[in-house]
Amino acid sequence: MRIASHCRITPQHCLLNGRPLTMEQSQSGLLTDLYRSLSIGYPKFYKMDNLCKAGFLAAELVVSGSDIDGQTPRHDVAVLCMNSCSSLDDDMQHQQNIRTDNYFPSPAVFVYTLANIVTGEIAIRHKLLGESSFYIAERFSSEQMAQLIEIAFSDNDINCLLCGWIDVLGEKLDVLMMRIDRADGTAPTAENIDIIYNNI
Repeated sequence: MRIASHCRITPQHCLLNGRPLTMEQSQSGLLTDLYRSLSIGYPKFYKMDNLCKAGFLAAELVVSGSDIDGQTPRHDVAVLCMNSCSSLDDDMQHQQNIRTDNYFPSPAVFVYTLANIVTGEIAIRHKLLGESSFYIAERFSSEQMAQLIEIAFSDNDINCLLCGWIDVLGEKLDVLMMRIDRADGTAPTAENIDIIYNNI
């Protein structure tokens, strides 16, 4: 296995394979600015919550230039994501909605009160039909991520894995996304994952 591509997104940094991405900044926020700079043309992006936007953009970056074209359904690509906040960012908004006197909770918020929706958004965008999973962990752990990557590739039908840590809560934005291929190269060991995660 090898780390074919990786990106890191925080409020201060947006890196693709260790190099900063340039984008015009506006009042819309980092994720929207990044979306616009990529010229994707996917209007559904604006309806997503911040967790999905972050995962969507990170996946978009790591599949760029690969044979994952979003046109051909792929059964051999899996999606594995993790975070520590689950969907708490949306849960708090939903709770605020139902506290009001009128009690009209927004379906637009409620639909995102499951963290695994982000893996679904990534799979839909890129037509990925392999396994997908979302794990909740107390904190980022490269050791745990390396173990989950190894387990994913124990399935001989999987040739590629989009693997990410996508933690979003209020102003907190902590994203690492990697495209792991079944090929020789920089192995997704805990040490190598730590280097990428901490190189900001």
